[in-house]
Amino acid sequence: MAEGAFVSYCRVSTARQGKSGLGLEAQREAVSRYLNGGQWSLVAEFTEVESGKRNDRPELAKALQACRVYGAKLVIAKLDRLSRDAHFLLGLEKAGVDFVAADMPHANRLTVGIMAMVADEERRMISQRTKAALAAAKKRGVKLGGNRGTLLSPSARKAGRDAQATRATERADDLVPIIQELQGAGITSLNGIARALTERRVPTPRGSTKWSAVQVGRTLARLGTN
Repeated sequence: MAEGAFVSYCRVSTARQGKSGLGLEAQREAVSRYLNGGQWSLVAEFTEVESGKRNDRPELAKALQACRVYGAKLVIAKLDRLSRDAHFLLGLEKAGVDFVAADMPHANRLTVGIMAMVADEERRMISQRTKAALAAAKKRGVKLGGNRGTLLSPSARKAGRDAQATRATERADDLVPIIQELQGAGITSLNGIARALTERRVPTPRGSTKWSAVQVGRTLARLGTN
């Protein structure tokens, strides 16, 4: 039973299919059947006419962005509507977006398992390379070891702060379309935008369900619009 917020993505391979709506109609029906029942909301829908062999699809990028904005899950009719490229499917994890295919609801678990195995293999290879490098350094007479306490160096603390700033800026970038839409509708004050984001159930950068004028101001400042 479907629960939570969802963003729908439909894709057809040819312009003829896109104009006729035949392929899209079947996909929308499949998504509708999957979402039938439960407590869910479809917050956005995106449609694209593009070959599955290509990965540079703007509408899919918008769909993933909407998923991040609303904290929603991407729902598609068929797994092959995303891509025939397994590497691209695994890239969804990097996008920070969970997804489900109506024709294969457990496919997301499968891909997560694949990614886990790939990551485990990569960690094993890195470990082997690190051990080999340390052994070679030791043979050269390099003294290994050092401070193993929990204190972070100034550079490490700065790296942590920079990473947080980067995530905050990326989150602000994701919010650009919805903020521009609100401003275009005449909602320009910080309090007004905060109320509108709260009403639309857009999570704050910290995951809260209620926006404040201060948070909106910080977001606009990161975008250089305030």
